[in-house]
Amino acid sequence: MPRDRSRTPEPRTAPVTLREVAAEAGVHTGTASRALNDSTRGFVNAATAERVMRAAARLGYRPNSIARGLKTNRSYIVGVVVPDLRNPLFPPIARGIEERLEPGGYTALLANTDNDPEHERTSFEALQARQVDGYITATARRDHPLLREIARGWPLVLVNRVVDGHDISAVVADDRDGMRQAVEHLRELGHTRIAHVGGSAEISTGTERLGGYEDAMAAAGLPVDPALVAIGGMYAEAEGARMTRQLLGAGVRFTAIAAGNDLIALGAIDALREAGLRVPEDVSVVGFNDMAWSERFSPPLTTVRVPHHELGMEAGSLLLERLANPSAPSREIVLPVRLIVRGSTAPVPVARVSGARASAARAARRSTARAARRARAARSTPAANGASAARAAAPTGARSARAAARPVRRTSGSRRRNPAAGTP
Repeated sequence: MPRDRSRTPEPRTAPVTLREVAAEAGVHTGTASRALNDSTRGFVNAATAERVMRAAARLGYRPNSIARGLKTNRSYIVGVVVPDLRNPLFPPIARGIEERLEPGGYTALLANTDNDPEHERTSFEALQARQVDGYITATARRDHPLLREIARGWPLVLVNRVVDGHDISAVVADDRDGMRQAVEHLRELGHTRIAHVGGSAEISTGTERLGGYEDAMAAAGLPVDPALVAIGGMYAEAEGARMTRQLLGAGVRFTAIAAGNDLIALGAIDALREAGLRVPEDVSVVGFNDMAWSERFSPPLTTVRVPHHELGMEAGSLLLERLANPSAPSREIVLPVRLIVRGSTAPVPVARVSGARASAARAARRSTARAARRARAARSTPAANGASAARAAAPTGARSARAAARPVRRTSGSRRRNPAAGTP
């Protein structure tokens, strides 16, 4: 019996080359190279670029970053620096950055600083040793000499935070408007004693959210009581609990808390429960960020949703722009946010309304009661006048006899009241 000598073709192990992509798309190699590069794609006809990218996807083409680096003097590596990977808001930002950089042939190299300035400087130096082409960082403080130094030598984009002066390109959320939305929601529920438990004043998110709180209170005609504002050192659960205990220990009255972020809100809820207060029955709480687990709080957290993934995507796009044109002026992109109402907020408890509103309510009730008494007195006047006239017409002797027969009842300290004078 003849032996079948046919064999199954072995899978390809050699990488697909740019020349093969160009042949598949029916274009010159240089055209294929420009079409596959984000910074030069605009120089290629849109239909041709689409054809090249489809061919690359079909063949499984991956750019050779080493070869490109030798030709362009670039590493195709971007340093991404975050202050605290344990904070749930940074992973989706980093993921968004990666998703935007990858199609351009760039790889993100992540560094975590643990909110330590010395560690931050070491991280930047380590990334520079890897010859990164640029940086995206979420570590910005309002006064940050290191970042200004970095910006003079490399393309740099800030994400989630900005520096004072707004002179370094950045992508941020509209923090001020988000806190305005939070306070307006609490005000619509009847709260007037609204505390703000916020983040660090050294970070733009802290000052912007505090500014939004102050704006909303002023717009509602409510004074900003300094006793109701607590500013922390960091955005952490323990810090939220500490500041809330501080407010409670000082005897400050409040019926709601607008927290600087969701972690601070979680700490605030813990401190309120320690004090025997229920959320939202006794105190309403609003967070900020809408982290992935916010709806799993008990109760589910009312919070301001920040588009973290989109922040990362936009930061990646902005860095690619700066890599293509390093001399372009800096610009800032602000993404909108929106309030997500869940179970941690409720109408203000009647027993805990502020003294001013309680006094106003009592005054309104007294005014209504006085009006009702005056109305009754007005309705009884004709009958009273008629009785007076009848008495005046009766003979004097008869009136005197009736008066003598009627017993006189007096109590100590009694007095006659003038109905026209109203309630004393």
